[in-house]
Amino acid sequence: MRSSVPAPAFSLPSATGQTVPLDDLLAAGPVVLTFYRGAWCPCCNIALRALQQHHTDITARDARLVAVSPQIPDESLSLTEKRHLAFDVLSDIGSDTAKQYGLAFDLPDDLATVHDKLGFDLQRVNGGHPRTLPLPATYVIDRAGTVRWAFVTTDYTTRAEPADILAALDTLG
Repeated sequence: MRSSVPAPAFSLPSATGQTVPLDDLLAAGPVVLTFYRGAWCPCCNIALRALQQHHTDITARDARLVAVSPQIPDESLSLTEKRHLAFDVLSDIGSDTAKQYGLAFDLPDDLATVHDKLGFDLQRVNGGHPRTLPLPATYVIDRAGTVRWAFVTTDYTTRAEPADILAALDTLG
């Protein structure tokens, strides 16, 4: 979906503990910003793997790829190392950034119980904020900080296609 709204600013810790502000990312070029639920989510892992496979294509367009989840930095570091991700994975503990983008939602009681029974331990991995998760979303943000393309869905099994992300980057010229 084409868009032209300002991207909400953020400054989040990376998996390695560095603070990463959106403004710093944009100073180097456009940003592909993707929100995912967590390393415990199989659909998220498939999506991150697909993005990793297209990372070179994204950077060839002078863009930076950044993934954001509500997980604590240690969980993001484990994911980064396990999946051999070449892009920043940032921690949005409490989902404040996801809230700014209109993506945060609280799991209903019945789903929270299912997550607990499956052993996801969202209390620990999300730093004491177990019930708030982001909708799957990906944004292409131009150097001026304007969202030029967005993919947002309530269906956690559906994600932005890498080809669509690349096409959106190509329109930035």
